[in-house]
Amino acid sequence: MDPQLLHSTADGVATVVIHHPAKRNAMTAGMWRSLPPLLDRLATDPSVRALVLTGEGGTFCAGADISTLRQSPGEAQGLALRAEEALAAFPKPTLAAIRGHCVGGGSQLAAACDLRFAQEGSLFGITPAKLGLVYPSSSTRRLVSLVGPGTAKYLLFSGELIDSERALRTGLVDEVLPGGGLADRVAEFTRVLVSRSRLTQAAAKEFADGRTDRDAHWAEQARGSGDAAEGVAAFLERRAPRFTWTV
Repeated sequence: MDPQLLHSTADGVATVVIHHPAKRNAMTAGMWRSLPPLLDRLATDPSVRALVLTGEGGTFCAGADISTLRQSPGEAQGLALRAEEALAAFPKPTLAAIRGHCVGGGSQLAAACDLRFAQEGSLFGITPAKLGLVYPSSSTRRLVSLVGPGTAKYLLFSGELIDSERALRTGLVDEVLPGGGLADRVAEFTRVLVSRSRLTQAAAKEFADGRTDRDAHWAEQARGSGDAAEGVAAFLERRAPRFTWTV
C-alpha cells in the first residue's frame, strides 16, 4: 500500500492513521498535503464528535520523509506547518494516540492535538538541529505552551530523544499507558468526550488556545443552546444528558 492517511469513523470518533510502515510512518509531501482537506471534511461531518490521530503498527510517526527535504527544505517545512495548523484549528476535540517513535514532524502533529496519550516506552524528539533547519515560530510557541521554555530549549537545542516518563513529567503527554493498554484507554476516553457537551468543548478549546475576543459569541451560543437546562435536568433526574448544540 502506498504511503497515505487512512481514516474511518465509528461511534462519533474519526480515526486518522498515518500509514507508511516501510519508513516508520514518515510523512511524505503527499501525506502532508492530504491532511488539511481531510480535516476539513471531518470537521463538517456532523457524525464526527472527536478525532484520534495515530500511526500504523508500533510507530506513531518518525517525522518527515527525509527524501522530501533534499530539493526544497523550505517547501517541505511549509507543507508540514500547514498540516500542523490545520490540525490545531480542528474545531472538535483531538487526541494523539502514540506508540513507539514520535519524532520531528510527528511531534509537531502530536503537539497540535488537544491531548496526547502514549504507550509506555514511546520516544519523543524534535530534531531540526540535526538537520540545520529553523523550527517554525508558531510550532515553537506551541511546544513552549506544553512543556515550558526550559524543556522546549532542551528538545530543540539538542534533538535528543526523551522517554515517555519524562514526556509525562514535562507535560508533553497527558497519560502514559502500559503496553497493550493504549487502545482500550483511548476508546474509553473518547466515549467520554462524545457524551459531553459540544458547546462546552468548542468554547473551551478556543479559550484554551488563546482566543480573547469570543466571550460574547459563546455567551450567546450558551443562551440559545438549551445545553445547560438539559445538563441540569439530566443531573437531577439521574440520567445521561442529551445535548443538542452542534458546531
